[in-house]
Amino acid sequence: MVAIMDAQATKPPSKPSPIGALVRRPETGSFLGMLAVFCFFVIFGQANFISAAGVASWLNVAATLGIVALPVGLLMIAGELDISIGSMIPAGSMVFAIISGYFGLPVWAGMGAALLLGVVIGLINGFMVLKTSVPSLIVTLGTLFAVAGLTLSLSVLITGTTSVAVAPPPFVKSILGDFIGGMFQVTIFWWLGIAAVFAFILHYSPVGNWIFALGGDKVSARNAGIPTERITILLFVTSSVSASFVGLSQAILFNSAQVSSGSSFIFNSIISVVVGGVLLTGGYGSIIGIVMGTVTFAIVNQGIYFTSFDANLASLIIGVLMLIAVLLNNTFRKMALSYSSKKK
Repeated sequence: MVAIMDAQATKPPSKPSPIGALVRRPETGSFLGMLAVFCFFVIFGQANFISAAGVASWLNVAATLGIVALPVGLLMIAGELDISIGSMIPAGSMVFAIISGYFGLPVWAGMGAALLLGVVIGLINGFMVLKTSVPSLIVTLGTLFAVAGLTLSLSVLITGTTSVAVAPPPFVKSILGDFIGGMFQVTIFWWLGIAAVFAFILHYSPVGNWIFALGGDKVSARNAGIPTERITILLFVTSSVSASFVGLSQAILFNSAQVSSGSSFIFNSIISVVVGGVLLTGGYGSIIGIVMGTVTFAIVNQGIYFTSFDANLASLIIGVLMLIAVLLNNTFRKMALSYSSKKK
């Protein structure tokens, strides 16, 4: 009897079943949503939707949006939010165009200035959130309007217009703002590369555990010795720099910059992140899920034009999709917690 008890005591814990392990993944709901949406438009969009041009139409949208959605997703996992990206995209675009287009300085100077602006605004957002204890939504809302006003006024003051042309060298255009095969934007590779880096940081490095801890309980994370303030500031800087990068890449792609060209990214990125399985309350999510959520949004956004449906229904579908995604995410999270408690 003692031997039997010893054997049971030393028996290793049973591995979770494949279904149980799948349920516990935060991107399970986003994958099902992406699959359902893709199949829907394959059926009603016919062959044009899955043609090279059709795939390029929604992949290009996903890439541009995804570069912004990834850092926004990290912030939401950490329990914060940055909506100032809506102003940082046109701000980065205009700074680059004014310096390298209007004044004719080297393209690297314009790119550096645009990215530096992202660092400055990210630092401001981070320090304001930490030092004032004001919710990040309110802080970045203020930054959104402040940066938008500065971009508009300074652009008109310096150039006399809200649109500035720029002609980047062929090499820069080939790596930041060109089409592959005449259809696929090169930013797709930037998006996938950034996603791979963020996936390593979030899921395979100690920093990832710190980000999840921030979204779970900031006080406990701070008491555990996690550098919560540095991580928060770094996340805000990453978000602003990514938005500025998207702005300058769009200026390179279209050979011009516009003052008002980024407001749609605010809610589109949040929708993509939520559809990707990230909880609005923080502490839960994955990079793969965010990528799939971004693809899902892009498919709905562009796929409607391949069908015979009214294009105005795209907004309706996106709204319904977000509600379903929130319900799915909560359901899978409860299932995962229930599964974990039963294992204990």
